[in-house]
Amino acid sequence: MMIDWFSPAQCVGYVAFALGVGSFLQTDDRRFKLFMAGECFAYIVHFGLLGNPTAVASSTMSFLRSLLALRTRALWVAALVVAANLALGLALAKQASDWLPLLASCLGTLALFLLQGIPMRLLMLCGTCLWIANNVIAGSIGGTALEVVVACVNASTMVRMARQNKAPAEAI
Repeated sequence: MMIDWFSPAQCVGYVAFALGVGSFLQTDDRRFKLFMAGECFAYIVHFGLLGNPTAVASSTMSFLRSLLALRTRALWVAALVVAANLALGLALAKQASDWLPLLASCLGTLALFLLQGIPMRLLMLCGTCLWIANNVIAGSIGGTALEVVVACVNASTMVRMARQNKAPAEAI
């Protein structure tokens, strides 16, 4: 399969890349969610141009989830978002790999609504691994690069956060 590195779809994927890396560089949970909403919106356009409807559906739910998570941490809202993802999967998935972005979105929802700090980012890392697999299968250059870099940046940020949390305890 020949991939045009500078097609409109791939260029939007590169925008998602920049926003996603920016997201996982944030140690403030609110800024993290804002950047993530931007990344998700770029992903909606990117996967729409690539013709991947389950990734579009998942990205749309992730976009909405990120915005909702800025306003509430209500368990019932998280449950609705997870249920919507599963319903989209039942409606759109034609093969097993179509479930990858939807399951990633479910993990992200649980992370954003139920967790904070390092635990939130650890569960997001699990979703990142599912997105890597999806993006390789979909032929998404920017998306694959994004998720691989996001995994590294997320791990680095978690280490930074752990060191920041440990520093005051050591000073006592």
